[in-house]
Amino acid sequence: MDERHADERRTIVTSPSRRLGTSTGSDHLDISTAPTDTAEEIAPLSVPRSSRSSSVRSSSGAFADGRSRRRYWIVLVTLAVLAAAFALGLLAIGNPMPIGSRGFWLIAELRATSLVVMGVAAFCQATATIAFQTVTGNRIITPSIMGFESLYTAIQTTAVYTLGVAGVVALQGTGQFLIQVALMVAMSVLLYGWLLRGKYANLQVMLLIGIVLGGGLGSVSSFMQRLLTPSEFDVLTARLFGSVTNASVEYLPYAIPLCLVAGVLIWLNARTLNVISLGRDVCINVGIDHGRQTIYTLVLVSVLMAVSTALIGPMTFFGFLVATLTYQLAGTHDHRRLLPVGVLVGFVVLAGAYFLMNHVFYAQGVVSIIIELVGGTVFLVVIMRKGRL
Repeated sequence: MDERHADERRTIVTSPSRRLGTSTGSDHLDISTAPTDTAEEIAPLSVPRSSRSSSVRSSSGAFADGRSRRRYWIVLVTLAVLAAAFALGLLAIGNPMPIGSRGFWLIAELRATSLVVMGVAAFCQATATIAFQTVTGNRIITPSIMGFESLYTAIQTTAVYTLGVAGVVALQGTGQFLIQVALMVAMSVLLYGWLLRGKYANLQVMLLIGIVLGGGLGSVSSFMQRLLTPSEFDVLTARLFGSVTNASVEYLPYAIPLCLVAGVLIWLNARTLNVISLGRDVCINVGIDHGRQTIYTLVLVSVLMAVSTALIGPMTFFGFLVATLTYQLAGTHDHRRLLPVGVLVGFVVLAGAYFLMNHVFYAQGVVSIIIELVGGTVFLVVIMRKGRL
């Protein structure tokens, strides 16, 4: 038996010319030990190189495959076309002056201010909501949960309560706008610095305290509103509805640079947001300071939300509606692709709502109400489908 095994081993070693899978009429299989020959022999048994590389390419990057990439660009171009169409419709339709005349351009220039305000609001709300949901790891909650809108309501109500209707007029101007932005950002930074630093830093506790503070400010505002006269209450109510007419052209030289700086910084940090979306443990494993990046992003989010709220007023569900539509349309997790789609979706929703209400239903004052109604309905549908917050 031992002699036969020795003969078999000797035959394999001394016959380098015989290959795997060849038949010579013998019962033995001869395998070459040369590295080049071995690679050639096992090549038919392996996955083809082209198929493997194409499989890797299709499963990596911002998109699952080429079809998803084409779909993304089709969606992006379609949204851009819709945004341009609604903008041109708001500028030209209903203009009583002949097209191309001096009066036409004067009226179009006045309407262009409203379009710029819509663009700023869409940019702020979309960018802030997507970034906020990423760092909190929850696609249900929005930055409004931190009490930005309640603080805006409290400031406006306090002005009318202490100064009367004249207080609203006195607070108009860039000074009032910058004070509101500064107060909202300061409140947010204090919350983040207090609740996201130290040994017991907890994002959930910060969100709960934000809800409590927002509820407390809302209760104080409601108490002061009950003590107002009917005329004062009517003036205040008009200010508390989110509307493009709340914005003044003199706010824009301050609002646009603030939102651009914050938005660009968030976009430049998009790769880090991609990692943050995978969870705290993944961030720690790849060497990213999760706590520091969370505070950095939330501060930028607070700047965007403060600018939007101080500019047009509170719109609770607008950001949620835009973010939810963006996730459905974009088909990618990459924030470099999500953010542009989100901004376009926000502008299309806002400009489209104003276009339909102004030129189809002739009900200009209910735009924010319709957006909030649709956004709230989508919010309830998402919760019912997920079954949890």
